[in-house]
Amino acid sequence: MSDAQAYTTIEFSAADGVAELTLNRPARLNSFTATMHAELRGALQRVAADPTLRCLVLTGAGRAFCAGQDLDDEAVRPGPDLDIGRTLERHYAPLVLALRALPLPVIAAVNGVAAGAGANVAFACDLVYAARSASFIQAFAKIGLMPDAGGTWFLPRLVGPQRALGLALLGERIDAARAESWGLVWQCVDDAELMPTVRAVAARLAVGPTRAYASTKQAIHAATAGSLQASLDLERDLQRALGRSEDFREGVAAFAAKRAPQFRGA
Repeated sequence: MSDAQAYTTIEFSAADGVAELTLNRPARLNSFTATMHAELRGALQRVAADPTLRCLVLTGAGRAFCAGQDLDDEAVRPGPDLDIGRTLERHYAPLVLALRALPLPVIAAVNGVAAGAGANVAFACDLVYAARSASFIQAFAKIGLMPDAGGTWFLPRLVGPQRALGLALLGERIDAARAESWGLVWQCVDDAELMPTVRAVAARLAVGPTRAYASTKQAIHAATAGSLQASLDLERDLQRALGRSEDFREGVAAFAAKRAPQFRGA
């Protein structure tokens, strides 16, 4: 089944037990907006409620997987009433927790840049495949913020605290090959092979032991020390304060003006 017309920021289709969910704002590098979050929430609820679906693939349209939060979205526009913590609580935490809670395997097919929250949403998936031209960047510090969307929880568990801090503090882009060598992704493949590879794996998982997969996910997540919910709550509180900072306002203004930001630590 396919009903792309029902959505404006995503595409959804399902066949042979596999659902494909595509972030579909290519002109904005599939960056998140409140509308996209609402559509993703509905699509994931639909996947969770359909017992015929046994694997989910998440990917992006065009040349990006997801560039993170759309800074033109009203929800994150700098100002005296800005509350990024509320945005994280309403949108990002539910999205990350919904992806983790699905009892079926979830595969991220990272077809291009995955930046900020876009990268961390990919890391919330069970398996990450990346096109060779894809890249990952924790871009938060560039606008005076810290990693969110579960980034502070996922990164040290995937790559260790040293690399996690390097990614977060320096905000440097790493390519898919390095991401694979670090353990951020399961496999890096040639661009033309990304979706054929992912669809073949999804088809294999869709005919596999679904209950065993669900139990495996539950046990592995439970064995990981520390609570994702606690990390999401801490991100919310810290990001709320950063969203009200002068540095964030300067970071967004500099981004819009395509100039280097002048951060003052305020």
